[in-house]
Amino acid sequence: MLTGSPHDYTLEYAPDATVEERTAVLDGLRAFNLRFVPEPQFAPIVVLLRDSSGTIAGGLVGETGWQWLHIYWLWVEDTARGRGFGRQLLAMAEGEAIRRRCVASWLDTFEFQARGFYERSGYKLFGTLENYPPGYGRYFLEKRLA
Repeated sequence: MLTGSPHDYTLEYAPDATVEERTAVLDGLRAFNLRFVPEPQFAPIVVLLRDSSGTIAGGLVGETGWQWLHIYWLWVEDTARGRGFGRQLLAMAEGEAIRRRCVASWLDTFEFQARGFYERSGYKLFGTLENYPPGYGRYFLEKRLA
């Protein structure tokens, strides 16, 4: 037990925390953040690539908020790679972000994924985690949007 006035506290490892318990932590963090910045109006951005049968062959998933585009995932299946679809997915998402008045975009990628592709698309490295996952690096990149 940790003592401190006016309350006593206990620490608990909670690997099976409920949704409500995890939400309580998130709600507390959000309340703290709102003391400093306005509540973000996050909005999803999803761009899909479909083959002739309608099957998803690639796509981009991200969101905009605080005037930034955050790209979570960009994927193109092996048979569709090298045909410019990745660039088109990225361009469509960035175009929509600009329409939403975003000033920049950020994303992360693993060493075995697409760092070169993003750098050729105008993204600049701003951070690296070495050996994450083991044996590889994880790269964080950003791009100013016009």
